[in-house]
Amino acid sequence: MSKHPTEPTSERELNSPESKGADEAQAADAAFGAGETEIEKLRAELGDAADRVLRAQAELDNYRKRASRELNDERRYAAMPLLRDLLPVLDDIYRAIEAAEKSPQAPGLLDGVKLVAGSLETALAKHDCQRIEALGEPFDPAFHEAISQQPSADYPPGTVVLVAKQGYVLHDRVVRAAQVIVSTEPQGS
Repeated sequence: MSKHPTEPTSERELNSPESKGADEAQAADAAFGAGETEIEKLRAELGDAADRVLRAQAELDNYRKRASRELNDERRYAAMPLLRDLLPVLDDIYRAIEAAEKSPQAPGLLDGVKLVAGSLETALAKHDCQRIEALGEPFDPAFHEAISQQPSADYPPGTVVLVAKQGYVLHDRVVRAAQVIVSTEPQGS
């Protein structure tokens, strides 16, 4: 039976300083290997934690941008309900002007009502509420509400030939679409 030269054979060799040193070295190697595994595990956890932090920072940044954008929109369009309530009053003023123009019995009153209408339009324009110019324009469902169609030789088909009720926009949003009559091909064509 052949003995491995480094294997201790007797109890004396087992207890010798060289044997104890070899055991300690093997234990240290095992501990070192376990320590490296633990270090790799901790590095992976650190990488995951850093990734979560970056994602959380990006999420927070996106939330801030979205909240800022929503706040700006809220401020920008805060007057929308007021404008929706004022526009029928403006419509009534213009109807009064049309009626007074047909009956020239009170020219001073007509001039006063026209002045009030102009002042109201100016006040709306100061707050970025603009009239939608529709007459003679191609029909656009984003800005116009077709209430009727009318054959016309003067306008190409799909063009606004009459504005029944003015439309308005606040910045880039429609407050009220213009109610219009749209041209069609003449009957005899």
